[in-house]
Amino acid sequence: MAQLTQKVKELITKARIVSFAQWQQTHPSEAVQIFQAADDAGKYLTDEELTFIESLTPQSSEFISVVKYLRDHVTEIIDEAREQVLTTFPDITSPGGGLYPSERTAACWRDFWHFERCITYGLAGQHVEYTSPEGLHYMKLLYQELQVPLDAMVVGLEGLKAASLKRCKESQLSLAPYFDHLIQKMAAFKN
Repeated sequence: MAQLTQKVKELITKARIVSFAQWQQTHPSEAVQIFQAADDAGKYLTDEELTFIESLTPQSSEFISVVKYLRDHVTEIIDEAREQVLTTFPDITSPGGGLYPSERTAACWRDFWHFERCITYGLAGQHVEYTSPEGLHYMKLLYQELQVPLDAMVVGLEGLKAASLKRCKESQLSLAPYFDHLIQKMAAFKN
């Protein structure tokens, strides 16, 4: 794959989905620091981190087990979302398709992993509106620059939602808004 331009490299550093700016009002600073450190490292929250967050914010306990479950099953969830994209857009990974060559395909699936990660932060923190307007603005610019197939990304997000909710039947109504929030934000990139 071609080398990334300087512009793309700069956009990547600014395209951060989650913002914890408003979380200081609902969470102790120790909890916000854990979320921020995990996001900075691009990783899912560990059991220990989730247990500590739960001890600091007992109201979050409703979703902690769900967050662990989604984290532990992220590969299966992404596999289902990928199948949805490939079924909807059968030629997308072929020459001339929006996710060709294989490096673009791999980057798309990696984005799905990060989308699910960011959604779990919102769940663990019980913030439905967990996104950063500024970060999403830069992500939109990045996706435009890289000519990312937005329709496929939205289908992928809907696939993440369906695969996740299927696994968490008892919490579906509570979980859906966290997925819908990111789906709506990403769908707006097409405007």
